[in-house]
Amino acid sequence: MKPSPTKLILLQSHLHKLQKQGYFRLWLLGFISFLTLLTFATLLCRDSAHHGHLDLSLSLRHHRQNPSSGRAAALPADAVAALLHYLGTNVTGGVSAPDARILAGVISRKCPCNLLVFGLNHESLLWKTLNLGGRTVFLDESEFWVKRMEERHPGIEAYDVQYTTKVAEMKALRRAAVAAAAGDCRPVQNLLFSDCPLAINDLPNELYGVDWDVVVVDGPRGYSAAAPGRMSAIFTAGVLARSKRAKAATDVFVHDYAREVETVYSQEFLCAENMVRDSSTESLGHFRIPTMQPDSTRFCLGANATKGSERKRDRDDDDDVVLMMDGHGWMDGWMDLYTCM
Repeated sequence: MKPSPTKLILLQSHLHKLQKQGYFRLWLLGFISFLTLLTFATLLCRDSAHHGHLDLSLSLRHHRQNPSSGRAAALPADAVAALLHYLGTNVTGGVSAPDARILAGVISRKCPCNLLVFGLNHESLLWKTLNLGGRTVFLDESEFWVKRMEERHPGIEAYDVQYTTKVAEMKALRRAAVAAAAGDCRPVQNLLFSDCPLAINDLPNELYGVDWDVVVVDGPRGYSAAAPGRMSAIFTAGVLARSKRAKAATDVFVHDYAREVETVYSQEFLCAENMVRDSSTESLGHFRIPTMQPDSTRFCLGANATKGSERKRDRDDDDDVVLMMDGHGWMDGWMDLYTCM
């Protein structure tokens, strides 16, 4: 006698449910292990002050006030918020796993630091969490999106920027900036008072006086001729890096580097001789920008910035800590430990 089709369907359904339960238990065990490792990492971070607004932060404050209690500190609220954010999604928001490893490694090595990010994207909470104890500022073209992120994550510091450029104007804007390199578009200046058409000068005043350690250009939009493009963001990043008071170089990252605007403007204002070849990819340009003298009138040392040959630069303080993941999503791979060096 042949088995009943109904019984066969029920058996397959039962096996499928058991298989899903097994996957869920493995995932849950891995996630709990990750939380344990990240808790240990936060204990190693120096000056790991946090500004969370969740009730979970109470246990950390209690531990600091009563160090003899013997109780382990809870995860900072920012870290908890970031984990919950990535737990519910399998998309990376545009930054690939190899690019994320590079960015995370540099941020973690410099943590706590001053981190400036153009673009408020899917990865924003991750960058903020990795810079535990430092200052992370986000700039975005959408006032609505800034307000929404601030409501969802009260600890985030973000400001909206009114861009006046368009991708279609990239060539004319570049010519104007190059022609005014000794004047309004010079490489060392206070952008708050700049008349350069590429300068961003409507940010809160005090941001112009911050010595930024890392700058990430992942916004604004640049995928169409009518989009604002990242011309101003790249120019501004280059000027901020060269104008800071501290002598340490600034790491500047440009995402979507393969696009024309990102490539041309990076070579013009961040410069080929500053490119870190070992940690650059097809889609991510990494530049280490040194400071310049106040009377400098040239962004690049090469005679022709857009055609200069790239000079390989070794990383400072090799042994960057990196984020281990596969290419399928933030929570699909396992994270290595991050410590603030």
